This record gives sequence, C-alpha cells and structure tokens, in this order.
Amino acid sequence: MIPKIVSPKPSFQPMPAPRWAAPPTFAAEASDAAFMAGGALYPLDQIVRAEFDWVGAWRQRLALKCAAAAVRLTGRSEDEASLRDAWLLRKPGDDPGPAGQILAAWKRLASRSAALDVDVMQTIAGMLGIKWDEPLATLVQSFDDLGLTGSAAPFAAAAIMRETLATRPDAEVLGWWLADLLLAQKLRWSVPVPLLMGQRFSSVFRAEGGRGRIRPGDDGFERAICLALVHAATEAGRLATEIARRADRLAAVTPKLRSKGADDGLRLLLCEDAVSGSLQTQNLSRFASRRLFERLQQLDAVRELSGRPTFRIYGL
Repeated sequence: MIPKIVSPKPSFQPMPAPRWAAPPTFAAEASDAAFMAGGALYPLDQIVRAEFDWVGAWRQRLALKCAAAAVRLTGRSEDEASLRDAWLLRKPGDDPGPAGQILAAWKRLASRSAALDVDVMQTIAGMLGIKWDEPLATLVQSFDDLGLTGSAAPFAAAAIMRETLATRPDAEVLGWWLADLLLAQKLRWSVPVPLLMGQRFSSVFRAEGGRGRIRPGDDGFERAICLALVHAATEAGRLATEIARRADRLAAVTPKLRSKGADDGLRLLLCEDAVSGSLQTQNLSRFASRRLFERLQQLDAVRELSGRPTFRIYGL
C-alpha cells in the first residue's frame, strides 16, 4: 500500500528501550538475555503497529544492512553502497548479479507478509544462491511447527537456525532470513523487520576466550541470539528516530514544491531505502525528477547518498 505524504497519525515519539535492556547489560543466562530482548523489542513493536508513513523506508534500510552482512557471509566484498548501486543503477529487467539477488531477498523480507510456503522457500533459496533440494522443503514444516509452539520468539529464531544448518550446513544465510521471518510471526508483525542477519559478525557471537564464533547448536547460542536482538533493536530504534525526523522535514517542505508529479517521488522516498536521481514514472520525467530531488536537497529534506556528480541517489 502506498502511504500518503502527510499522515493523520500522531507524530513519532522515540521510545528508548529501558536501561536494563541496554546492550552493555550483563546477562549470564539465556533467560536473562531473553528478558532483555523483550524489553528492547517493545519499542520496535510500537513502531510496527503504529504504521508510520516512513516505516517502509525504515525497513528497507535495515534490509540493506542485513544484505551487506549476508553478502559478507557468502565471501563477497560488496558493501551497502555497492549493493545500493547494483540495485538502483541497473536497467529495467537487468539481473542485479549475485550480490544484488541477495539484497532482493532481504528487500522481499522487508516488504511482504510473514507467511512461508515451499514456493517462497524455493524462490528465496535461489536468490541466496543456495541449491534447492527436498531436504530444504522440509524446513517449511519445521518453520510452521516452531511458529505454533509456546517458545519465546528469540528461542524460536534460534531453533530455526539450528534446524536449517542441521538440514543443510551450507545454508546458514537462509537460516538468518528464516529467523527474522519467524520472529515476525511470533511477534504478530504483519511484515517482518530485518534484524538478526545484521548482527552476524557482532561480538555477541564471539566465543569466550576468543575461541572462534558461537554457531547454532553450540552452548550459548540462544543467549547470543537474544543479545543480538538487543543490539539490533537498539540500532533499529535509533534509525527510526533519524528517519522519522527526516520524514517530518519532508512533509514540512512538501507545500513548497511545484514539480508536476512530485507525489511519485515523495511516496517512493517514504517507501524505499533510496531512489535514483533519474527516476522516471508515468507522471514524472527524468528531468523533472532531477529538479525535484535537487530542490529537496536544497531544502534539507533528502540526502544525496552516492557522493557522485552523476548517477545520483537520494534518500531520507
């Protein structure tokens, strides 16, 4: 659904996680870490349920962060800026390449419902470069079973990670994708918020004494997942505050715009991580979109994200 430019909903009021759920807090046991994760996730739950106009851009920027971590996990070198370029600068119908396909998987996660079936699983596996086989199909039933259990959302996310690697040791990146999908189901979010993949290389998964990384099935994995959610939720909350402020600025300057078809560009800014400076729609020519984004940048309503004089990219 395309959001309106000015929402009748109350303005966003940042709700920080309680101090006892802050990342530096010590949690010796998985139960303590789960308690912290619940406190950290509560502010995000309020954002998701309020359905602010800018929540699409928020989800998509989190998707970009997770995709960059997923690309790193597969051994590739593309960072967030490279992924954004691969996605926005391709011609219509062009394949964005292996890294771009990984980004497409996380963009899909951040824009569709938390439902899962075999067709969806096969599509996502293909995007992530994972060869499809029948054992992967059985993960759909495992996913459904975990969704129906009474286990806490972080523990269910850890469990689907374990199930994925037990089924296919080469499918870790798919396990992280499924973990955020299952987390959304357990929290009854209509659309998932990409969180966990972005923490894959954080210190919470470092084994004590520097002895490698904690992996699914290892002692302490559930605790690490919970602490990863604390970190991810804290970062996502800060990002929400930043994007909300910029969306308010965008709404404030909208009456000053005179570009025909400006609504198309404005709506995309609220829905996407970034928009090409040469955007072309039914109501907006490339020349008009360039003038629109330059004007918005002058009004401090958008940022230019590429740093280039040509092929410019804009976002909140």
